[in-house]
Amino acid sequence: MTRPLVLCSNDDGVHSPYLEMLAARIEAFADVLVVAPERQRSAASHAITLHKPLRLTEVAPRRFSLSGTPVDCVYLGMLKLCDRPPAVVVSGVNDGSNLGSDVFYSGTVAAAVEGALRGAAGIACSLQPRATDPTRAIAFAASVVLAALGEPLPRGTVLNVNMPAAGSAGYQWTKLGRRNYAQDIHEREDPRGRPYYWVGGGPAGHDDIPGTDCVAIANGHNSITPMHLDLTDHGCVAAPPWAIAGFSLVGGVE
Repeated sequence: MTRPLVLCSNDDGVHSPYLEMLAARIEAFADVLVVAPERQRSAASHAITLHKPLRLTEVAPRRFSLSGTPVDCVYLGMLKLCDRPPAVVVSGVNDGSNLGSDVFYSGTVAAAVEGALRGAAGIACSLQPRATDPTRAIAFAASVVLAALGEPLPRGTVLNVNMPAAGSAGYQWTKLGRRNYAQDIHEREDPRGRPYYWVGGGPAGHDDIPGTDCVAIANGHNSITPMHLDLTDHGCVAAPPWAIAGFSLVGGVE
């Protein structure tokens, strides 16, 4: 019997130890192909490379690095390297949480979303920074992948999985929370007196909203947040907030 195929990627780079630790665990129950960026590509979001060539290197058997983004890796992996459609695209384990609005910036999440866009289940896995028990956390991530293979997810589903630094035997199904960051832009000067900027500040806590991924991680539990690819505000379509002066509203959306 042919084992299911799992495509693994990340945004920390192909040499991330967490990527290989997770891939090795998944190989106990599935065939694994790894395609990951050749270097750190955090916060790349869903960027895809359209205007320059990509270089692919086999760094070990069934382990490839690519000179592109996490989305490039999944795109090329699924369309060029996989010998059959992967059942699951797994991204991570990321060294750092991806909670709340992080999902809009995260290269880790984007790789999983790309897998879902192309017909596989997408699972993004992230671990709190300065982890004290990564082995336990990565075991949980692998168990989520095993469960998803045993009970296939609906087409277009993405699971955003986060694990606490100390590991946990418990988990919660959650919704996206609201993570806060310092709104910083640092202006400095280069040696020639020209200004340059560092954008973005560090984490500044989260809103205490029950049932969210932020709260689950703060309480020391693993978090699984199911997401889908439809960003439409269906309530707004059904009940538009205003009319457009001088134009007629035609039909509607069922």
